[in-house]
Amino acid sequence: MPVESDAELREVLGMERVAVVGCSSTPGKDAHEIPKYLLEHGYEVIPVNPTADEIFGRTAYDSLADVDEEVDVVDVFRPSDEVAGIVDEALDRDDVAVVWTQLGIADGEAAARAEDAGLRVVQDKCIKVEHQRLVA
Repeated sequence: MPVESDAELREVLGMERVAVVGCSSTPGKDAHEIPKYLLEHGYEVIPVNPTADEIFGRTAYDSLADVDEEVDVVDVFRPSDEVAGIVDEALDRDDVAVVWTQLGIADGEAAARAEDAGLRVVQDKCIKVEHQRLVA
């Protein structure tokens, strides 16, 4: 189901384990600074980046399928044309509750598949902006 209301967003933002697909090891990039913000606000951030071994002192996984930790939210920092594959990996897991795509990232068909499978979907919104607006 699409997450649209502030109450629903607050509920999603209350989830603690966030796998960040496309997490960057480069300070200054949104894909680094936003996960860093999440860490600083008590979230357990699980970096997913095949070109890094470690980000924020945490193991960086090559793909969502390789993550051996529990995941509540999949936060996507990859181009829209990669969302479908990431949703496929999320659907192959039994722990993911939410797929969140960052500003400028959306795939309506992939979102519909995720929603049909019972996942909640947030598209084209910044998790940091929503956290600052609704929680912080």
